[in-house]
Amino acid sequence: MRLLPAISRNSLLLGIFAAATTLVIGAIYSATKDDIALAERIAEEKQLLEIIPSEKHDNSMLDDHFTVDREAPLLALRQSRRGYIARDGDRIIGVILPATARDGYSGDIRLLVGIYVDGTVAGVRVVTHRETPGLGDAIDLKKSDWILDFSGRSLGDPPAEQWRVKKDGGMFDQFTGATVTPRAVVNATRRALDYAEQNRARLFTADDAITPGEAT
Repeated sequence: MRLLPAISRNSLLLGIFAAATTLVIGAIYSATKDDIALAERIAEEKQLLEIIPSEKHDNSMLDDHFTVDREAPLLALRQSRRGYIARDGDRIIGVILPATARDGYSGDIRLLVGIYVDGTVAGVRVVTHRETPGLGDAIDLKKSDWILDFSGRSLGDPPAEQWRVKKDGGMFDQFTGATVTPRAVVNATRRALDYAEQNRARLFTADDAITPGEAT
Protein backbone atom coordinates (compact mmCIF):
# COMPACT_ATOMS: atom_id res chain seq x y z
CA MET A 1 0.00 0.00 0.00
CA ARG A 2 2.98 2.31 0.54
CA LEU A 3 3.93 1.89 -3.13
CA LEU A 4 1.15 4.11 -4.42
CA PRO A 5 2.23 7.29 -2.59
CA ALA A 6 5.79 6.72 -3.86
CA ILE A 7 4.55 6.42 -7.45
CA SER A 8 2.41 9.50 -7.02
CA ARG A 9 5.34 11.44 -5.57
CA ASN A 10 7.63 10.42 -8.44
CA SER A 11 4.98 11.32 -11.01
CA LEU A 12 4.59 14.72 -9.38
CA LEU A 13 8.34 15.31 -9.44
CA LEU A 14 8.52 14.29 -13.11
CA GLY A 15 5.66 16.64 -13.90
CA ILE A 16 7.37 19.52 -12.11
CA PHE A 17 10.65 18.77 -13.92
CA ALA A 18 8.92 18.64 -17.33
CA ALA A 19 7.12 21.93 -16.65
CA ALA A 20 10.33 23.61 -15.50
CA THR A 21 12.20 22.34 -18.58
CA THR A 22 9.47 23.65 -20.85
CA LEU A 23 9.62 27.06 -19.20
CA VAL A 24 13.41 27.20 -19.52
CA ILE A 25 13.30 26.21 -23.20
CA GLY A 26 10.57 28.76 -23.83
CA ALA A 27 12.57 31.47 -22.10
CA ILE A 28 15.72 30.63 -24.10
CA TYR A 29 13.76 30.67 -27.36
CA SER A 30 12.16 34.02 -26.53
CA ALA A 31 15.54 35.49 -25.64
CA THR A 32 17.30 34.23 -28.77
CA LYS A 33 14.65 34.16 -31.52
CA ASP A 34 15.46 37.69 -32.69
CA ASP A 35 19.16 36.84 -32.88
CA ILE A 36 18.39 33.62 -34.77
CA ALA A 37 16.13 35.46 -37.23
CA LEU A 38 18.83 38.10 -37.78
CA ALA A 39 21.49 35.43 -38.37
CA GLU A 40 19.25 33.67 -40.89
CA ARG A 41 18.57 36.95 -42.67
CA ILE A 42 22.28 37.77 -42.86
CA ALA A 43 23.07 34.30 -44.24
CA GLU A 44 20.31 34.53 -46.86
CA GLU A 45 21.33 38.03 -47.92
CA LYS A 46 24.96 36.93 -48.20
CA GLN A 47 23.95 34.21 -50.64
CA LEU A 48 21.94 36.65 -52.75
CA LEU A 49 24.85 39.09 -52.84
CA GLU A 50 27.16 36.33 -54.03
CA ILE A 51 24.91 36.04 -57.09
CA ILE A 52 24.29 39.74 -57.77
CA PRO A 53 26.83 41.81 -55.79
CA SER A 54 25.91 45.04 -54.05
CA GLU A 55 27.81 47.24 -56.53
CA LYS A 56 25.36 46.15 -59.24
CA HIS A 57 22.20 47.38 -57.49
CA ASP A 58 21.01 49.79 -54.82
CA ASN A 59 18.04 47.99 -53.26
CA SER A 60 17.73 45.27 -50.65
CA MET A 61 16.93 42.19 -52.69
CA LEU A 62 15.96 40.36 -49.54
CA ASP A 63 13.08 42.82 -49.09
CA ASP A 64 12.30 43.16 -52.81
CA HIS A 65 10.87 39.73 -53.46
CA PHE A 66 7.95 38.02 -55.17
CA THR A 67 6.37 34.60 -54.94
CA VAL A 68 6.99 32.06 -57.67
CA ASP A 69 4.17 29.54 -57.67
CA ARG A 70 5.10 25.88 -57.48
CA GLU A 71 3.18 25.32 -60.72
CA ALA A 72 5.47 27.70 -62.62
CA PRO A 73 6.61 25.85 -65.75
CA LEU A 74 10.27 24.92 -66.23
CA LEU A 75 11.37 25.71 -62.66
CA ALA A 76 10.16 22.34 -61.28
CA LEU A 77 9.45 23.68 -57.77
CA ARG A 78 7.98 21.38 -55.14
CA GLN A 79 6.41 24.33 -53.35
CA SER A 80 6.04 28.05 -53.89
CA ARG A 81 9.28 29.90 -53.25
CA ARG A 82 10.60 33.45 -53.34
CA GLY A 83 12.23 35.17 -56.28
CA TYR A 84 14.22 38.38 -55.81
CA ILE A 85 14.59 41.60 -57.79
CA ALA A 86 17.78 43.65 -58.17
CA ARG A 87 17.18 47.32 -59.01
CA ASP A 88 19.33 50.31 -59.85
CA GLY A 89 17.01 53.17 -59.01
CA ASP A 90 13.73 52.39 -60.76
CA ARG A 91 15.41 50.14 -63.30
CA ILE A 92 15.37 46.36 -62.86
CA ILE A 93 18.82 45.02 -63.64
CA GLY A 94 18.25 41.39 -62.77
CA VAL A 95 16.26 38.78 -60.91
CA ILE A 96 17.14 35.74 -58.85
CA LEU A 97 14.86 32.79 -59.51
CA PRO A 98 14.34 29.63 -57.49
CA ALA A 99 14.71 26.39 -59.42
CA THR A 100 14.79 22.70 -58.59
CA ALA A 101 16.66 19.89 -60.28
CA ARG A 102 14.48 16.92 -59.45
CA ASP A 103 16.83 14.48 -61.16
CA GLY A 104 19.79 14.74 -58.82
CA TYR A 105 21.54 11.48 -57.95
CA SER A 106 20.27 11.57 -54.35
CA GLY A 107 17.11 13.61 -54.81
CA ASP A 108 16.13 17.23 -55.35
CA ILE A 109 18.77 19.91 -55.76
CA ARG A 110 17.39 23.34 -54.92
CA LEU A 111 19.01 26.27 -56.68
CA LEU A 112 18.98 30.02 -56.97
CA VAL A 113 19.68 31.28 -60.50
CA GLY A 114 20.49 34.96 -61.01
CA ILE A 115 19.74 36.37 -64.45
CA TYR A 116 20.53 39.87 -65.69
CA VAL A 117 18.18 41.82 -67.91
CA ASP A 118 20.35 41.03 -70.96
CA GLY A 119 19.70 37.32 -70.43
CA THR A 120 23.11 36.41 -69.05
CA VAL A 121 23.58 34.37 -65.90
CA ALA A 122 24.61 36.48 -62.93
CA GLY A 123 25.38 33.39 -60.91
CA VAL A 124 24.03 30.07 -59.68
CA ARG A 125 24.12 28.78 -56.12
CA VAL A 126 22.97 25.53 -54.56
CA VAL A 127 20.58 26.05 -51.65
CA THR A 128 20.14 22.44 -50.54
CA HIS A 129 21.17 19.03 -51.83
CA ARG A 130 21.87 15.48 -50.64
CA GLU A 131 24.49 14.52 -53.18
CA THR A 132 27.30 12.13 -52.33
CA PRO A 133 30.15 13.70 -50.32
CA GLY A 134 33.37 13.73 -52.30
CA LEU A 135 31.56 13.22 -55.60
CA GLY A 136 28.31 15.02 -56.36
CA ASP A 137 28.75 17.64 -53.65
CA ALA A 138 31.21 19.47 -55.92
CA ILE A 139 28.18 21.49 -57.05
CA ASP A 140 28.52 23.33 -53.72
CA LEU A 141 30.80 26.37 -53.96
CA LYS A 142 32.26 25.38 -50.59
CA LYS A 143 33.57 22.22 -52.22
CA SER A 144 34.66 23.42 -55.68
CA ASP A 145 34.32 26.35 -58.09
CA TRP A 146 32.46 24.27 -60.70
CA ILE A 147 29.23 26.25 -60.22
CA LEU A 148 30.99 29.48 -61.24
CA ASP A 149 31.21 28.33 -64.87
CA PHE A 150 27.58 29.37 -65.39
CA SER A 151 28.32 33.05 -64.76
CA GLY A 152 28.10 35.07 -67.97
CA ARG A 153 26.43 32.26 -69.91
CA SER A 154 23.15 32.73 -71.77
CA LEU A 155 20.73 30.83 -73.98
CA GLY A 156 23.03 31.50 -76.94
CA ASP A 157 26.32 31.05 -75.12
CA PRO A 158 26.87 28.20 -75.39
CA PRO A 159 24.50 27.22 -78.24
CA ALA A 160 21.51 25.10 -77.22
CA GLU A 161 23.14 21.82 -78.20
CA GLN A 162 26.10 22.61 -75.93
CA TRP A 163 24.01 23.10 -72.77
CA ARG A 164 25.04 19.65 -71.60
CA VAL A 165 27.89 18.03 -69.73
CA LYS A 166 30.83 16.98 -71.87
CA LYS A 167 29.89 13.30 -71.58
CA ASP A 168 26.64 14.15 -73.39
CA GLY A 169 28.40 16.22 -76.06
CA GLY A 170 28.13 19.56 -74.27
CA MET A 171 30.64 22.01 -72.84
CA PHE A 172 30.17 21.73 -69.07
CA ASP A 173 32.49 19.54 -67.04
CA GLN A 174 31.16 16.52 -65.21
CA PHE A 175 32.73 15.11 -62.07
CA THR A 176 34.88 12.02 -61.97
CA GLY A 177 32.57 9.19 -61.03
CA ALA A 178 29.51 11.47 -60.90
CA THR A 179 27.76 12.63 -64.05
CA VAL A 180 24.14 12.63 -62.90
CA THR A 181 24.53 15.53 -60.47
CA PRO A 182 26.17 18.11 -62.79
CA ARG A 183 23.86 17.06 -65.61
CA ALA A 184 20.86 17.84 -63.39
CA VAL A 185 22.21 21.29 -62.43
CA VAL A 186 23.06 22.19 -66.04
CA ASN A 187 19.57 21.26 -67.18
CA ALA A 188 17.88 23.14 -64.31
CA THR A 189 19.92 26.27 -65.01
CA ARG A 190 19.05 26.13 -68.69
CA ARG A 191 15.36 25.78 -67.84
CA ALA A 192 15.57 28.82 -65.55
CA LEU A 193 16.99 30.82 -68.45
CA ASP A 194 14.13 29.61 -70.66
CA TYR A 195 11.64 30.64 -67.97
CA ALA A 196 13.16 34.12 -67.70
CA GLU A 197 13.05 34.57 -71.46
CA GLN A 198 9.43 33.47 -71.67
CA ASN A 199 8.47 35.84 -68.83
CA ARG A 200 10.77 38.71 -69.78
CA ALA A 201 8.09 41.41 -69.79
CA ARG A 202 6.85 40.53 -66.30
CA LEU A 203 10.27 40.03 -64.78
CA PHE A 204 12.33 42.84 -66.27
CA THR A 205 10.02 45.64 -67.35
CA ALA A 206 9.42 47.99 -64.44
CA ASP A 207 5.87 48.94 -65.49
CA ASP A 208 4.82 45.30 -65.86
CA ALA A 209 7.13 43.65 -63.39
CA ILE A 210 5.89 41.34 -60.70
CA THR A 211 5.26 43.34 -57.57
CA PRO A 212 6.51 42.07 -54.21
CA GLY A 213 4.35 39.24 -52.93
CA GLU A 214 2.63 38.59 -56.27
CA ALA A 215 2.57 35.03 -57.46
CA THR A 216 3.50 33.97 -60.97
